[in-house]
Amino acid sequence: MAFTRRNFVRAGFFSIPAISILKSCTEKSPPRAAKPVVVSTWDSGLAVNKVAWEIMTKGGKAIDAVEKGANSIEDTINCCVGLGGNPDRDGIVTLDACIMDEKANVGSVAFLSRIKNPTSVARKIMETTPHVMLVGDGAYKFAVENGFVAESGELSESARKEYDKWLEKSEYKPVINIEARQSGKDTNPPSRLSDGSFNHDTMGIVALDSHGDLSGSCTTSGMGFKMHGRVGDSPIIGGGLYVDNEVGGATSSGQGEEVIRICGTHLVVELMRQGNSPENACRLAVERLVKINPEKAKTFQVGFLALSKMGEYGAYSIQPGFSYSVTDASGSGKVFQAASHFKS
Repeated sequence: MAFTRRNFVRAGFFSIPAISILKSCTEKSPPRAAKPVVVSTWDSGLAVNKVAWEIMTKGGKAIDAVEKGANSIEDTINCCVGLGGNPDRDGIVTLDACIMDEKANVGSVAFLSRIKNPTSVARKIMETTPHVMLVGDGAYKFAVENGFVAESGELSESARKEYDKWLEKSEYKPVINIEARQSGKDTNPPSRLSDGSFNHDTMGIVALDSHGDLSGSCTTSGMGFKMHGRVGDSPIIGGGLYVDNEVGGATSSGQGEEVIRICGTHLVVELMRQGNSPENACRLAVERLVKINPEKAKTFQVGFLALSKMGEYGAYSIQPGFSYSVTDASGSGKVFQAASHFKS
C-alpha cells in the first residue's frame, strides 16, 4: 500500500489509545463563571468576595478589588487574618501579604508588625519602589513613612487568652483545616477550633474583572505560636499567589512550608498553561507534593484554588475539608468543597 498523507493521518488516528479518546469525550467541563468573578479560600471568603465584587461591578479593576477584599478581613479583629490573630512564640503578631496585578507587577511584605493592612503596604511597595518585598523593621518603617498608622501591638482579648493557654505547655502542633469555620451558622470566621487549638489562617483571593484582567492577593497572620521570624508561603510570589494574565491565577492555603517546596501556585498556573483545567492543575500540584513524602503528607493540609482567564475555576487539596467561595456576575456567592487526594 502506498504511504500517502491520508494513510499517515489515518494510521496516526487509529494508533491513539482508546482510553485517551474515551477520556476526551467524557471528561467533565470545568465550571465557568461570567465576568466579573472573584474566588477566595474558605467559606469566610464569601464576605471578602462581596467587597471585591461590588468594586468590579462598577467597572473597577481586579487589582483594587483584591486589595479591598483583603483589607475587609484584615480589619476583622476576631479573625486570624490580621492583628487579631494569635502571636508567635514571643507573643508578637506578625503579618505576611502579597499582591499581583495583570501586568505582573508585584509587592510583598513579611514579618510586619503593628500595621493593620499589610496587603495595602504590599501594594504601596509595588507601586512606589523598585523592590518586590520588604520585611520586618524595614517594612514597618516604610509603612509608617507612607501614612499607615502604627497600632499599639497589644494582643486582642481572644489572642491573649489563647497565648496564655499555649504558654502552659508551649507545644506546637499544627492542626489540619484550622482555617475552616466552626459552624455554618457563624457569620465571621473563627480564630480557633472548639477545643481551643489554633494554627493559622490565610485569605487568598483571585479576581477576573469586566475588562478581562486578573489580579490576586494573599494575606495571613501566619501560624499561631510559630518561631519568631517564621515566614510562610503567603507573601511569596509563586508560593501563596501567582497571576498570569494570559492564563489565570492561583492561590493556596495550608502549611506554607510545603507550598514553598514546589513553588505551588506558579506550578498550578503553568499546568493551566499546558491545557489543564483549574481543578486538574490543582490536583496535579497536590499529587506532586504528596509524592515527595506520602507518609508526611497524611499529617498536613495544603489546598490550591485557581481561576482561569476564561472564568473557569476549581480547587483541590491534600486532605478533605478545604472549601472555597465563588461570586460571579450574578452577584450570588457560593461555597464549594474541594476534592482531595486523601478521602478521609
